[in-house]
Amino acid sequence: MEAGRQRQGRLWSNLTEVCELLHIPPVNIAHSEELLFQHVQFKTGQRIHTIGQPFDMLYIVNSGFLKTVLIDEFGNEQVLSFPMKGDMMGVDGIHTRHYSSEAVALSDCDLILLPFRKLAALGRVHIELENMMYGVMSRELVREQAMIGMLGALSAEARVARFLVALSDRFAQMGYSSKLFNLRMTRHEIGSYLGLTLETVSRTLSAFNEVGLISVDQRTIGIKDPEALKNLRRLPPSRARGRQPAARAKAAAAASAAAPGAQPLYAAAV
Repeated sequence: MEAGRQRQGRLWSNLTEVCELLHIPPVNIAHSEELLFQHVQFKTGQRIHTIGQPFDMLYIVNSGFLKTVLIDEFGNEQVLSFPMKGDMMGVDGIHTRHYSSEAVALSDCDLILLPFRKLAALGRVHIELENMMYGVMSRELVREQAMIGMLGALSAEARVARFLVALSDRFAQMGYSSKLFNLRMTRHEIGSYLGLTLETVSRTLSAFNEVGLISVDQRTIGIKDPEALKNLRRLPPSRARGRQPAARAKAAAAASAAAPGAQPLYAAAV
């Protein structure tokens, strides 16, 4: 979606543009083009909302990358999500009318503000809009549930692989390259999100680079074998990888997976 229109020195988007950004059908509301929602820009490192702050706003990411986190009494962060273009934030504040997480910009961001009272009033009059907004919130919940299921079922290597595949897919949906992109989050933040240590994330990315699944240049990731990443369960031991070139290591992994009674290395997750 292109940026909205200027009004009183600020950027605004109408309801049709908001629906397009959320990937939902436009709502048939009279004069919807006159119903405007304000954009607000945040710089890298700025907080959009904090834990315990009174809830009054939902946010839609128009551009940029963010993280949402929980913070314990010792100041330790647990990353919950990495919102990007088309994602809605702030839903966790609806229940208690206070935000239960903190949102932080990982890059310069442009967010669209959806005042909750305004949205609720519209929903009472236009049931179609209310149902679609529930659908957007449900979509976010399903994504979180999928992550919880992944953390309980997959190895550390498979978690990192699925994370890279998910990022690749999201970049493709946003119209960017799915094969070459920059990680806006640190390896520590990825580890927090996946339930892994910084060292495990770094070691796994290096291993993927070693066997030719990806290329790594600091924060720049090149996806070389998306299907293998999608179906990966575990990699050959590091000693085995060190004794053979990347292509032969991948071939050996595939042969091992196909052998009778062998533990699959590249197979669909169960």
